[in-house]
Amino acid sequence: MNIITIIEKKRDDKVLTNEEIKFWIDGVVDGSVEEYQTTALLMAIVLNGMNDEETTYLTECMMHSGDVIDLSAIDGKKVDKHSTGGVGDKTTIILSPLVAAAGAKVAKMSGRGLGHTGGTLDKLESIPGFNISLSSEDFIKQVNELNLAVVGQTGNLVYADKVLYSLRDVSGTVNSIPLIASSIMSKKLAGGADCILLDVKYGEGAFMKTIEDARTLAQTMINIGTSLGKDMNAMLTNMNQPLGNTIGNALEVKEAVLTLKNQGPQDLETLCVRAAGMMLYQAGLAQSVELGNELALETLRSGAAYETFLKWISAQGGDISVFDDLDAFTHAQYELPIVSTQSGYLHDLMAMELGIVSMHLGAGRKTTEDVIDMKAGIVLNKSLGDKVEVGDLLCTLYSSSPIVESMNEEAQSCFIIRDEISERPQLIADVL
Repeated sequence: MNIITIIEKKRDDKVLTNEEIKFWIDGVVDGSVEEYQTTALLMAIVLNGMNDEETTYLTECMMHSGDVIDLSAIDGKKVDKHSTGGVGDKTTIILSPLVAAAGAKVAKMSGRGLGHTGGTLDKLESIPGFNISLSSEDFIKQVNELNLAVVGQTGNLVYADKVLYSLRDVSGTVNSIPLIASSIMSKKLAGGADCILLDVKYGEGAFMKTIEDARTLAQTMINIGTSLGKDMNAMLTNMNQPLGNTIGNALEVKEAVLTLKNQGPQDLETLCVRAAGMMLYQAGLAQSVELGNELALETLRSGAAYETFLKWISAQGGDISVFDDLDAFTHAQYELPIVSTQSGYLHDLMAMELGIVSMHLGAGRKTTEDVIDMKAGIVLNKSLGDKVEVGDLLCTLYSSSPIVESMNEEAQSCFIIRDEISERPQLIADVL
């Protein structure tokens, strides 16, 4: 078999066989296929796509290109959730203890943030002492005892994806649903969960800009997971404004804590309860999604979810005493209030640009080597559709370093104010 023949075949819009896909991925792993050859094949896939069978087999080959986690020592069904990434998305920190408190087993591997999207691990590491590296034995033991553990991905998990992702990033081959779906699902499947809930974001602050593209991606991933024996569901959620009122690591943990204490913003609570209801149904702990929603809400209102959160953070070395004074936990040395210079209604809130502002403040990374300022970020005071007057506080910027005045203009430009009243977007557009 010859990689050049495989490239030419996909270039000519023909379907690759399982053997050809395996030959390619095996070559990516052992280095026998050159990076420039893989880049050429990636471009052919971007231009001509892959059918469901090709995409599923590519995912399976990628999944087996490194470690596959065995969670069979954990009692009961293991549930996992994956978000395609958004601004202010702290749902994992709320959702995990919410479903764990209701009896579901959450054995989760999460990632770090890069660019305008934040990573769950970075947020958790804003809690002093929190340890994202557990041995396999301790990981399984903790899930069996507390129903919950969240750790970083192992270095050997889905090796092929690390190679392909780095090449896609520098070769203009990121925007391909088969490649996106196989990248996400290979890691989720290697993580060992029985049931997976996908939160597929669309809109200005998400990678998928339209609901149609989000639906196609979600259905592709559902097809992959179902073909490989997993229980799959997906939510399509709006990311035309940040989720909740905060962007940044410690700030988002604070908002997650407030939500678990029944003091959080309504949009964030609604999303987490709906997602938890679906996961509890998948896990067989509720006879319907609606009953799952009721169970999740009961767990939240009773304080059981917050108690589970504290036990989880403490078990992984986190100092839970910081939650006794959340203002001190998030206090940054410098802050800059951003006030409105015009009146009207908030027509658009540029979520991606706000994420970039937060990154410039130190809350995110431009490169994987950048060091994060855990206190940096943004607290929003206005949402889409709100009435705005001249002098109203739009948001406040926070950082451990002096904030340059040009950040005022950069942040101002994210708030688009018009004379006409704007409709508030529906957060959950559909469930698949």
